[in-house]
Amino acid sequence: MSIFLTATDTGVGKTHVAVQLLRLLRNSGLRCVGMKPICCGNREDAERLLGASSDGVSIDELNPVWLKTPAAPLAASLIEQVEIDTNLLLRGFAELKRRFDVVIVEGVGGWMVPIRQDYFVSDLAVAMQLPVIVVVPNRLGCLNHAILTIRSIESHGARCAGIVFNRAPVADIASSTNQDLLLRTTTIPQLTPLDERTGELPADWRSLLSSNRGAASVERTT
Repeated sequence: MSIFLTATDTGVGKTHVAVQLLRLLRNSGLRCVGMKPICCGNREDAERLLGASSDGVSIDELNPVWLKTPAAPLAASLIEQVEIDTNLLLRGFAELKRRFDVVIVEGVGGWMVPIRQDYFVSDLAVAMQLPVIVVVPNRLGCLNHAILTIRSIESHGARCAGIVFNRAPVADIASSTNQDLLLRTTTIPQLTPLDERTGELPADWRSLLSSNRGAASVERTT
């Protein structure tokens, strides 16, 4: 199956989660690829996804739109006087999905970042018909952002399939209680955090992948 990674904000670890997930999927024998439909500023996220993906894909295939301005896609496109072709993004995703067992699509910024004046990251995820994983930084203030994001995903008719907490750099009261409070206030499963020390795909991730089309190949190879 394929999944869409979004987050409560920019710079909270979507690429880190995607890279680790791609590594573990490749180790399990699956052909997988990361997709960054839009990069703004540098292309570092796309380059990291390319390095973690299976062979046989170019950076332009996994990153169809690269805007040089480090801003939201709508702002960058206005500054550079280009219009983002969302059909190009959807065609690129369909082609990657045809060629690979798993496509991990990483959104740009958070769930409601504008791509065009009338089109948001949320619209792209819905058009791709993908289950959504929310990356949450474990810090003070994340509960409000996480719950708002989850409710918006559900209101768009998409399925929020899981939450991934990135570990807090400093242990404090907020970071030690955030996960429990989110369990008490939502019904969304919390997935095992992934890092370089994770040796194999955790059972909850396998279950998530196996609950959708393509499940047989995941179960056979993990």
